[in-house]
Amino acid sequence: MARPPSLAAVLSDAPEFPADAIEVGRVVGAWGVKGAFKVQAYASDPQALFSSKRWFLRVPEVPAAGPRRPALPTLLRIAQARGQAATVVASAHEVQGRDAAEALTGARVFISRASFPTVGDSEYYWVDLIGLAVVNRDGIALGEVTDLIDTGMHSVLRVRRPDALADAAPDQAERLIPFVAAYIDTVDFGAQAIRVDWGLDY
Repeated sequence: MARPPSLAAVLSDAPEFPADAIEVGRVVGAWGVKGAFKVQAYASDPQALFSSKRWFLRVPEVPAAGPRRPALPTLLRIAQARGQAATVVASAHEVQGRDAAEALTGARVFISRASFPTVGDSEYYWVDLIGLAVVNRDGIALGEVTDLIDTGMHSVLRVRRPDALADAAPDQAERLIPFVAAYIDTVDFGAQAIRVDWGLDY
């Protein structure tokens, strides 16, 4: 009779978490009785979830109260994913039945950045802009992109001022620059910089 694999062997077979993994959503519950589950995507257009067949999971940052749940699978091999109202409904080979789907609730969903679909000219993923230096036409450093805000009409760069104190209030520590052609001259990933038409006194 064959011996069961040791824990070390099982762990060695676990898929490696991608170095370029990006958190793109979280599981919010089961869908139906066959094992489908709902994901709340962080992006308004969740194309990354639709384009990748390998989703990686991590436990919630704040564990849910109640009985201890079974360990999450590290990798889900996606069989199908589609939009459903404000969520993405997916099924995976590793998730069979409603109970298994419910056990995923709260899990954080990651996808390799390399799996994201290619964007067109003058289109960018938010994650690629965060950390870029922002410089105006006079060569003056305005700060570093820390986040973006979606206003519905367009996105706005949140740029932390280079001279901001660590405990400064947001209105003193950052600049808000609309991410529109009127103010954005170039996005240069090679130089890790965004050139803007923006003054120090704006």
